[in-house]
Amino acid sequence: MILCDIGNTNASFFDGRRVWNLTIDEFMAYEPTEKIYYINVNDKAEQKLLNHLFIDISSYIKLNSTYIGLGIDRAAACYAINNGLIVDAGSAITLDLMANGCHIGGFIIPGISTTLKSLQNISPRLNLPLNTNIDLDCLPQRTQDAISYGIIKPIVSLISDFSSQKTIYFTGGDGEFLSRFFNQSLYDKMLIFRGMQRAINENKEILC
Repeated sequence: MILCDIGNTNASFFDGRRVWNLTIDEFMAYEPTEKIYYINVNDKAEQKLLNHLFIDISSYIKLNSTYIGLGIDRAAACYAINNGLIVDAGSAITLDLMANGCHIGGFIIPGISTTLKSLQNISPRLNLPLNTNIDLDCLPQRTQDAISYGIIKPIVSLISDFSSQKTIYFTGGDGEFLSRFFNQSLYDKMLIFRGMQRAINENKEILC
């Protein structure tokens, strides 16, 4: 069985053993030879998904939530967790709170790479790499550290506001990096796939 999570920039696949990625342009040229169970947030991919081998499982992810407009990728990640804070850190960072199997709510902020690019557009002098070893307890004394502090500190502070005594589940490209700032954290790159797998297991008679 192959699962596919189609995002804004990449399509990620999981076949039960390994994960691999295609850019959206590569995905548009991809021709499946077996069933692909997918979720999708990319309008550009809709035409491609008319192929009968692509099976949309979005409607089977029945998350208990009153949130209007929740992305199916966020819903799938939440579907894998009963209790805790879920942080998906990509080009955007989403935070969602789960309690006793219920989605309490969440929010979206720009991701690290997105914020870096926006600063670079302001001035070439701000075109500096992130210092991943930045000390968040000290005010910076050079521009690279000032940029890094200004990006990372607000993200860490926002997560901290909602993380009291809760396990934080990080996923996404920057999830492993951000998880270093928290003691009660777990990095799980398979989180969305685990939510998708749960939905399939609960509906095997229909989907398989």
